Amino acid sequence: MKKTIFITGASSGLGKATAKLFHENGWNVIATMRKPENETELTALENLKVMPLDVTDSLQIKETINQILETENVDVVLNNAGYGLIGPLESLSEDQINNQLQTNLFGVINVTKAFVPYFRERKSGTFINITSTFGLLGFPTCSIYNASKFAVDGFSEGLAYELAQFGIKVKVVAPGGMQTDFAGRSLQGGLHEAYKDLIAKVSEGYSEEQIANYTKAETVAAIIYNAATDDKNQLRYIAGNDANELYNERLSITPENQFQKMRSQFLM
Repeated sequence: MKKTIFITGASSGLGKATAKLFHENGWNVIATMRKPENETELTALENLKVMPLDVTDSLQIKETINQILETENVDVVLNNAGYGLIGPLESLSEDQINNQLQTNLFGVINVTKAFVPYFRERKSGTFINITSTFGLLGFPTCSIYNASKFAVDGFSEGLAYELAQFGIKVKVVAPGGMQTDFAGRSLQGGLHEAYKDLIAKVSEGYSEEQIANYTKAETVAAIIYNAATDDKNQLRYIAGNDANELYNERLSITPENQFQKMRSQFLM
């Protein structure tokens, strides 16, 4: 019997690349997105269902997932929907902060909670939550994005302990920089005069030259596929050379020493 994966944020970038990869490997795919009426590529594929879902709408989450589970057997849930919010804390509005947390954190929590009873009764199932390198270590002008992604990492680890007794796996995939529209359409931010030098320094990491060296979405999608199929109880999968380099440094020199090292690089 074919397995089925449910994906949030599948309209572009990593979500779309992952939907295509699982489809190519014979899975049924339920690809959700805020505006499915704009999607043309995925809708042309057999055994791939495109559905509307805004992960900030808790009622729509419940209704959509209940509707799916009436007719479908879901094996893997990929919580991928999210975006970046970049800028000093002083530059960000309350709405920007709330929207970041609603999308990146509460969307993951609410989608997961809707599926847990189903997986628990089946005594099987896998949640894969997309965090970020910045869900493992802090970075200047990313404090709210850090908050959302650190929270997803902690949520996932805590939940993994809760659900292990029911045969349910919880996994985290933490990509570094990716060659997607994340640095364009999926990136929001704010500016503040007092932080202009710091912002300029941080912006060097988002240059066209730097982005060209980022990991391709298809490469990260392959890591997600491996996480879904390797039958391991592994919690974290670090995706991308830059991500592995930073995370391995954190483990080797300790988080405190890495903090001091990075602080000195950005201290004006």
